[in-house]
Amino acid sequence: MAKRRGGPGKSSKSLGKKISGIAIKVFLWFLMVSVLWVVAYRFINPPITLLMIERNISRKADGKPFKTEKKWVKFVNISDHMKRAAVSAEDQLFLHHMGFDIKAIEKAYESNGHSKRVKGGSTISQQTAKNVFLWPGRSWVRKGFEAYFTLLIEIFWSKSRIMEVYLNVIEMGDGIYGAEAASQAYYGKSCKSMTRSQAALLAACFPNPLRWTPKKPTKYINHRKYLIMRNMRRLGTLDF
Repeated sequence: MAKRRGGPGKSSKSLGKKISGIAIKVFLWFLMVSVLWVVAYRFINPPITLLMIERNISRKADGKPFKTEKKWVKFVNISDHMKRAAVSAEDQLFLHHMGFDIKAIEKAYESNGHSKRVKGGSTISQQTAKNVFLWPGRSWVRKGFEAYFTLLIEIFWSKSRIMEVYLNVIEMGDGIYGAEAASQAYYGKSCKSMTRSQAALLAACFPNPLRWTPKKPTKYINHRKYLIMRNMRRLGTLDF
């Protein structure tokens, strides 16, 4: 007697199980790799970022030579003025949140709904996650990955490590990355020796370092510098 073949319902169930199995394996693989990656960077300094690669590709397309000026400095060798300026300019609740400033995000969302100028509500932790682990650009997919990596670095890194990485990889000019390279380029000194005024001026340019520069501060940048210095006085002690 001939055997009865499985119907289409049985085949679709089998295919569904295979797809589910593959999806679970991919998810677990991503989870394991991403956690190991974040834990490794708790002790290893990130050698390069996707933004640095993208900027150099753009430079090459424009007929310019590659340029990546950066020099890693340890947390203790970064001026306290620079740390305070970064917190004052970008994330005044940095030491008190777990990676996200909900009020800042809500304000940015409301502002973007009434203005053509897009404002971000990203914390220093979110910016660090984006700069180190992700690609440049704006999309909901990238925002989702950004939130995931932000949680990971908040779990596995200390606040001082987040700040150290942030101030060593952030773009601070054309081909200039990190506080040390920026301080050398703009002030001719180590970032450890930056004054409060110099640190505030540098932080004032953070939102768009390719447009603004401490060498030729605009009226707007000088006003931002004034606000940052005022916030620095109000901050009190930063207990990293």
